[in-house]
Amino acid sequence: MAVAVYPGSFDPVTLGHQDIIERSSRIMDKVIVGVLKNNSKSPLFSVEERVNMLKSVTGHLSNIEIQAFDGLLVDFVRQCHADVIVRGLRAITDFEYELQMSQTNRVIASEVDTIFLTTNLKYSYLSSSIVKEIAMYHGDIRAFVHPEIAVKVQEKVESRTGKMPSREQ
Repeated sequence: MAVAVYPGSFDPVTLGHQDIIERSSRIMDKVIVGVLKNNSKSPLFSVEERVNMLKSVTGHLSNIEIQAFDGLLVDFVRQCHADVIVRGLRAITDFEYELQMSQTNRVIASEVDTIFLTTNLKYSYLSSSIVKEIAMYHGDIRAFVHPEIAVKVQEKVESRTGKMPSREQ
């Protein structure tokens, strides 16, 4: 059975992430979406909230599993008995960084390969950081995230800033 890990912070999960997850699920027998607990960042959502959001938007995919992890990615991949790391590429700058990471991971764990999926062109500009920035200024993020995620982001921003998003959202 071909098992892959698709790692990320997913803060929040975007339509671009969902696209990579859905496409990976068609290629692999099982895909484990690894939600990184990164203590050096200040995420908008807790790890548990991010895991739950991912479960919500991937519930229709029978071969997807969502797990939180910390530490080295290759250790998590081994723990999951996976063979492959899946990474999405939006631009050439992503490729340079991801190539370095995949080569480093290959030195640490020679049995683990990395596959790259190019992002659908309609999501090539999209990142969680952009979504959060738009939301912080109470912009409409519905074109970038699942409707349920848009509500959660808006609620989180409101709870942090004390300001209501505009009603047209």
